[in-house]
Amino acid sequence: MLNLLIISDESREIYSLLKSNGLHADTRDSRQKGDTEEDPQWREDYDMAFLDLDIQDWKEKLLGLRQRMSVIAFSKPDVKKAVEAMKLGASDFISKPLTTESVGEVLARHKKRILNQRYGFDEITGVSRPMQDIFGLIKKAAASESNVLITGESGTGKELIARAIHRWSPRSEKSFMTINCSAIPDTLLESELFGFEKGAFTGANFAKKGLLEIADGGTVFFDEIGDVSPLFQIKILRVLQEGEIMRIGGARQLKVDIRIIAATNKDLKACCQRNTFREDLYYRLNVVNIHLPPLRERMEDVPLLVRNFISKHAPKRKDILIKGVTEEAMNILMCYPYPGNVRELENIVERAISFAGTPELLRSDLPPSLLQCPVKPRPLTRKLKEALAACELEVIESALAESGGNISRAASALGIYRQQLQRKIKSLRRVAT
Repeated sequence: MLNLLIISDESREIYSLLKSNGLHADTRDSRQKGDTEEDPQWREDYDMAFLDLDIQDWKEKLLGLRQRMSVIAFSKPDVKKAVEAMKLGASDFISKPLTTESVGEVLARHKKRILNQRYGFDEITGVSRPMQDIFGLIKKAAASESNVLITGESGTGKELIARAIHRWSPRSEKSFMTINCSAIPDTLLESELFGFEKGAFTGANFAKKGLLEIADGGTVFFDEIGDVSPLFQIKILRVLQEGEIMRIGGARQLKVDIRIIAATNKDLKACCQRNTFREDLYYRLNVVNIHLPPLRERMEDVPLLVRNFISKHAPKRKDILIKGVTEEAMNILMCYPYPGNVRELENIVERAISFAGTPELLRSDLPPSLLQCPVKPRPLTRKLKEALAACELEVIESALAESGGNISRAASALGIYRQQLQRKIKSLRRVAT
């Protein structure tokens, strides 16, 4: 169910409308005191906000909200105000009075841009604290036009992060161009990136747009930017500096409006010190940095990822419906270090589904290499206080997983107050570790 926020002096009427459509919404009257970003209520994990432009200070509220979620602006019919709201980052606009049809249409248009998985963001999933922090960085990066550098080991999902930033950005309706830097030889670099004019060289019997020109207005994702040659670095640096390209054989510069996202599994700072990567290019790319931790450092995400991969690959079996995984098999999956990260885990699950003979994945369905990993036994000599704290923390983390990381929803499910849950999490983690 979508979790919506309504900010309006007419919030009760809108709340009733959304409630009748089976949607969960929290209301904020703009006249309420304490309606600031420091108010804990503003830190809720809402999926979308409905902001009334007929209230005071709507611009300030829009600028604050757009960093966290999609914002649907609405007001009395006013073209000038609608255009201004869209320029400031609103995702859509509806004229008053709101109706079931108009609300339904805007939700349908934006469902792909909302958190469409209960435990993740876009196509990325995770309940661990590092992943929750990354989801917040994605939202902030999407709201800006700054270049982004995504770092992390191979298989951690860097391209998924790049696509999520694009889909949540104002450029989402434009193209997302992926360029595999290590796959383009220098001999084809200029013609592929910048294009060429007819007659520019032998065999150029027609004019061709380059990848950067095709991506005008959209996002360009440079995958494995750490593998590029010095010539590639010079060419890309000029595009970043000038925002211009020139086709081979062309006589004039062409302006391009592109947003750059780059990814690498290398330490570019160390590459700069070894003079294998240009320092000026590094600083232009690394305006916003998102580092993806390896899977072995966020093992609490493994059960969720396994369930998602089962849902994804189970339909490939036409003879049996794979529904889950046994506890024994899950314990083995939780003890493997995953040098290939999330990509390796997905391959393991897909293979296990291919070998499965029952609705649940068994120990025998897993690759032999996993079975050689020792399963860590539960500690038997824990003090009672530590054991109780670990058990209570496990229940709390399970509730957080069920609520998609939303503290308020988890507290409600556990029957305690939000502030009480926050205090418990801090104290229990100190005791359990």
